[in-house]
Formats: sequence, C-alpha cells, structure tokens
Amino acid sequence: MTVASNPALITAIQQQIQQQGRMSFAEYMEAALYHPAEGYYSRGAKLGAMGDFVTSSHLSSDFGELLAQQFVQIWEILGSPLEFDLVEMGAGQGILAVDILRFIKQKYPDFFEAITYTIIETSAALRQQQQQIQGAKIRWLTWDELPDESLCGCCFSNELVDAFPVHRLQWQDGQWQECYVTWDEGNGEETAGFKEELGPLSTPALAAYFEQVGVADQEWPDGYTTEVNLAALSWLEMLARKLKRGYVITIDYGYEAHRYYQPQRSRGTLQCYRQHRYHDDPYCFVGEQDITAHVDFTALQRQGDRLGLDPEGFTPQALFLMALGLGDRLAALGQGSQPASGADILRVMQRREVLHGLLDPQGLGGFGVLVQSKGLASDRPPLKGLTTPTMS
Repeated sequence: MTVASNPALITAIQQQIQQQGRMSFAEYMEAALYHPAEGYYSRGAKLGAMGDFVTSSHLSSDFGELLAQQFVQIWEILGSPLEFDLVEMGAGQGILAVDILRFIKQKYPDFFEAITYTIIETSAALRQQQQQIQGAKIRWLTWDELPDESLCGCCFSNELVDAFPVHRLQWQDGQWQECYVTWDEGNGEETAGFKEELGPLSTPALAAYFEQVGVADQEWPDGYTTEVNLAALSWLEMLARKLKRGYVITIDYGYEAHRYYQPQRSRGTLQCYRQHRYHDDPYCFVGEQDITAHVDFTALQRQGDRLGLDPEGFTPQALFLMALGLGDRLAALGQGSQPASGADILRVMQRREVLHGLLDPQGLGGFGVLVQSKGLASDRPPLKGLTTPTMS
C-alpha cells in the first residue's frame, strides 16, 4: 500500500531496487527516514502534540532540568574543568537543549560558562528548527568534523537509537533468513507496492550479533521475526573514538537481550508512528511516518566493553529521574499554600499529571537509561541518577 505516501520518495526507492534487484530492510528504512531530500527526518520529523509522536522533553521542562542536575555532577566528577563538552546526538526541535541550558544558566552559572554545547544532527530541516537556541556556545557538527579523542564531558541521546535502520530477520528451518524489500507492479487483483522476500544474510555481522549478545544458542519457532541494529554498534564505535574522557548516557525504549529475543516476541518490535497512532506496517505512508524498533541495550553495553567504555549502570527512566529529584518535585506540589483559584488548582493537577507521565512504567518511565564512561578514575562516586531514594 502506498496511500498517502510521498510519491517522490517511492520513486527514489523503486529506482534503487531496480538497480540492485532488491534491498535489505535496513536499506529501505534508511531511505524512508533519511533520504537526503525526501526522507521523513530529512524533511523535518513531525514532533510534538500536533505531530506524530512526543518525547519526554515535549511534556515539560522538568525532564531537561533533571538531566541538567546529572550533568552538573558529571562536571564535578571531572574536576569542574573550565571547558566541558555537552554533546546531544539527535536534538529534534531543540526543546531539550533549551531546557537544559536555561536551567544551568540560572542555577549553575560557572558550569554554564564552561559548556560548549555540540549538536550532532543529520537532518538539515531539524537543524534549522534548532537555531532557536540562544545564549550559549553552541555548534552543529558532524562526527567527521570532530577529531578523535577530542571530547571531555558527556555525550547523551534521547530516543535516537530506536530510529536507526535495522535489519529484519526470520528464523526458518533452523537458520536465520533476512527480509529483503522488492517492488511488485501488481495486476488486476493486487495493487502495486513494496513486498518482502526472504534470502541469505546480507552480512556475517548479523549472525555474529547473536553471539555478541549471548542468545545464539536460544531456540526460536519457525517464522520468528526480529530485528538487528548493526547501525547502533557503528554509532557507538564512532562515539567511543571521539570521546577522550567522560560519560555516555543513552535514553530510549528497549530491553536487555534476554527480554528482547524472547521466543514469545515472535513479530519483533518494529513500530510505525503517525498522528499519535502506531502500527506495524512500514510500507504505508512512506516518508510520512516514523519507523522505529526497540533498542537492545545488551548490544550497546557489550559493544562498549569492546571499545573501552566502562558500564556504569542500566536503569528504568522512572528510577533515574526519581534519583535526580523528580520525587521531590511531586512532593512539593502537595505542600505549601493552597491554590488560590480554580485555575491554580488546574495548573497543579496538570503538572502532577505530567510528572507522573515521566514515571509511568508502561510509557516513558519504562524507557531504559544506559550509562557508560571512559578514562575516569576507579574511585569516582556513582552518578546520582543511578541511585534511587525513597519518594518523600
């Protein structure tokens, strides 16, 4: 089905298939999301309440302010250097950057003066939206423009890795087969459109992946379909090469490998988002919807082990934010003077609802937070976000 799709993008993908004969699903997803002229993200993803999906930063400034508290401690652990790199990878509309920098400027002016805020963003349309950020040393760079081992500070991402192109695999007759995308011109009974077919793995790295995450000996039923995110491994390799000293914080939805590749999860985790509804058909609304897959955090941690990134911890976002003070913010709403008017009561109720939204284990609170580090002393204190106090 190609109804409500981007015709120019469909034509571009068709031409690529004609040249190659077929393409891996990862190539298809890459084109659908990141085609230089017509991809969903390249044209500016539709984010926020009026778009296709929201992130934690769209709910309120609290998410960015709590992250900022963690960045303050990281700066202190590194010895409060006069130059500190804060690198956001995939900054969306720039909302999170605005919240983080405004809070640090108000509460920690010395830290603010030390920050160089670097945004790694592939979408020209989103970079243009990010130009709203004012009042700090901000630069937009590509990975290639950063020298190796040039960063000292913290590199972080929020809902980035889930949008990396994934390979789709299916278990058949005791071995993995890869899902490829072709184009069917259709006939009188069927309409033209993208079709899937199975074939041999496009790269040995796919089979090696299951060894790396420790599930190669697992038994799957015939027809079991899942995803492998090789792009995430390449991304972390690039990141580790650029970071000299500091932390990596990855926030996203996903699982550790033993949960990701459960036999019961037989259809994989691929999801598409359009107008705040989700489904699992990546071949409709081509170029007009987001396509994502859950993150395998075990793969990121073990890849980090290979690259010299030390594991600091992995925790649900709800516990991470509680440890940084979200519980105190909730408790403060029930203390102090009573609201003076109905409008004040409504504002308090709305704010409480937003904060609970960041904690919801079935939603944003269930996201994973993976923290890794490089080049730090062994006696460093644990990060505040990885210790969870009792809510008062």
